[in-house]
Amino acid sequence: MQERQKISSGAKWESIVGYSRAVRVGNRIYVTGTTALGPDGEIVGIGDAYAQTIQIFKNLEQALNRLGAGLEHIVRTRMFVTDISRWEEYGRAHGEFLRDVMPATTMVEVSALIDKRMLIEIEVDAEL
Repeated sequence: MQERQKISSGAKWESIVGYSRAVRVGNRIYVTGTTALGPDGEIVGIGDAYAQTIQIFKNLEQALNRLGAGLEHIVRTRMFVTDISRWEEYGRAHGEFLRDVMPATTMVEVSALIDKRMLIEIEVDAEL
């Protein structure tokens, strides 16, 4: 069995729910659903779908970097949004970070996220 490397973001939900920010097994990295929390633990861009998506990609990049990868290694993204009619805002930010990578991507509307001020959550899979 391959070694499993796990990292934590320190989010309060990790210990309650029992999950890791990201897990690397061999050349594969799985990053859990990521939201627009800033370094201070507060939501960035309240009410602003584009700004929240930008912050999420900054958070995703940090998690991937800690496991020896970067955004260029992403092979799949899954976007969970609370208002699909704002798809262009989410999509514009997604494209700014991944236009050259072109991962397989899904965007799905959900009724709510863990905090009602969160408009989007993104999870990614990466491969080295």
